Amino acid sequence: MLPGDADAADLRSTLLSIQGTRRSSPPLPGVLMPVSAFRIGVPHVPGLPPGGEEPRAEREEWRGPRVGPGRDHLGPLERRPSCGGVGGGGFGEGAASGRGAHDAHPPRSPGPLGSLAAARCPTWPSAPCFFFAPASSCHLPSHPSRFVPAAYIDIRVPQRAGGGARGCRARPQAVPSSTLGGTGNSMDTKRCFANRFDDYQGSLLAGQCEEAVAPLVTATIERILQELPPLGGGAEARGATAGASVCQGGLYSGVAGVAYMLYHVSQSPLFATARERYLRSAKRLIDACARAEEWGEQDADTRAAFLLGGAGVYAVATLVYHALGRSDYVQPLGKFRALCAVCAPVSFLECGSDELFVGRAGYLCAALVLKQKLAQEVLTPAQIKSLCQAILDSGKQYATKKRKPFPLMYSYYGTEYLGAAHGLSSILQMLLSYHEHLKPSDRELVWQSVDFLMEQEQNCNWPPELGETIERENELVHWCHGAPGIAYLFAKAYLVSKKPQYLDTCIRCGELTWQKGLLKKGPGICHGVAGSAYVFLLLYRLTGNSKYIYRAQRFAQFLFTEEFKAGSRVLESIYSLYEGFSGTVCFLIDLLQPNQAEFPLFSVFV
Repeated sequence: MLPGDADAADLRSTLLSIQGTRRSSPPLPGVLMPVSAFRIGVPHVPGLPPGGEEPRAEREEWRGPRVGPGRDHLGPLERRPSCGGVGGGGFGEGAASGRGAHDAHPPRSPGPLGSLAAARCPTWPSAPCFFFAPASSCHLPSHPSRFVPAAYIDIRVPQRAGGGARGCRARPQAVPSSTLGGTGNSMDTKRCFANRFDDYQGSLLAGQCEEAVAPLVTATIERILQELPPLGGGAEARGATAGASVCQGGLYSGVAGVAYMLYHVSQSPLFATARERYLRSAKRLIDACARAEEWGEQDADTRAAFLLGGAGVYAVATLVYHALGRSDYVQPLGKFRALCAVCAPVSFLECGSDELFVGRAGYLCAALVLKQKLAQEVLTPAQIKSLCQAILDSGKQYATKKRKPFPLMYSYYGTEYLGAAHGLSSILQMLLSYHEHLKPSDRELVWQSVDFLMEQEQNCNWPPELGETIERENELVHWCHGAPGIAYLFAKAYLVSKKPQYLDTCIRCGELTWQKGLLKKGPGICHGVAGSAYVFLLLYRLTGNSKYIYRAQRFAQFLFTEEFKAGSRVLESIYSLYEGFSGTVCFLIDLLQPNQAEFPLFSVFV
């Protein structure tokens, strides 16, 4: 299971070649972020030269999540994984302050991802950055020997004591509403940029093709690999010294998520020439995470967790090993299967045993991903029935205890969430994904709960928790909390039942996302622009309407505008799958192959 010396040498050789390129030439073309963005408190891969000094951004202190009035406190687990897509301050609230009003219109001209203009980064005046601008003001950078296909995004890295991202932490909270102006389809608010793009007029954007996007994806992957913290290596690197800190956060914010991104890219025919190298790099990362799970301190609350613990690590290790053609993929698969017994008891977690990040729904979601990718069922029918029955029993007990007017309800740390990250929608989605294993009477309870959730809609959106009233200027339109994530439940409901009301609900989710999905939280998939854009790729697969590809293209284009660069908030974990650029890479890959596009690790087409 441990990576061999050849794997480590191969990765180091690759990264040294990249570093050499950076030192002897202008910054890599098409990287999603400037080189200097990573020079703040981010260690280098062992063996790489430190490079020249670069200007440093003004440091921002990470303020952490704030718990709003009336919210429950953190409880027994101080590192609880409550989703960071919520909360007004979140990570580096002040990142956008002092940058001026966001009144620059997104580009209208066709092109690979818009027209290019050269400028100087406002944060690092000596570092060149490229951004999109209207064609009338376009000046190509003076690099005659190569084409620069896209933008560098100005990202600042906050300093944080202790190190190590640990998943979504911010909580739903009230934020003073603020309308900053703007025209067109939506208004610029505290949470989102105004969407000033024209809607679909019958034709897709010209030039968003493999030739334009592939160099951007490739260079961004290389930069992510280069900036990963040291992992440790060799059989002697065990226990707490086995790179445990960088492996914290699981698939959500740890290097396991980077391994999944590399696996995802390797499966695309567009990147066939780099397939083996990406898979070897993915193996090295996931091996480090597996060592941390096996030799580090066991956390009883996350060992069976999908997005924040062992189940996710072993699932991705299985995929990577299988893709490499290794017969020993059955070893991590066996460890994944063994965790079924951990989450079988109805109340195996005090915080809530059923949600997606750490609970049974997540474990079943991981099994679904493995079934899809391996083309085989990884759990026995008895195991599936046992887990589904535990979810049903838990939901019935809670609904009865709290005297709910519907049959199934759940809580996570005492909060009755509705959204995909921790709430009712993803739990019901998993039950529908295994509906053939449910008794007819239990299937009826699931459908009643789905319909109840549909009735909680407030102007095409849902509040983070049951019973809340949405404030229109402050509403959450995220995958983690809100319509972009709940859409996947109704997509699954439509695919199972073929009832048009569920598809209609999905379409309404997409309309709200088009209006308010250009999020200021960053480029990620949990509560960022890429996560919003995935809703359009979902709707394209459900309807075949090219309008949704166009909308996804526009959101991709917006990621490379000066407006987004100046106004988006600081990232704590740049390489995170859910909050950082690894998830954005997955989205760009799926934009090139929309017929196979799916939100990472959250399939409804199985």
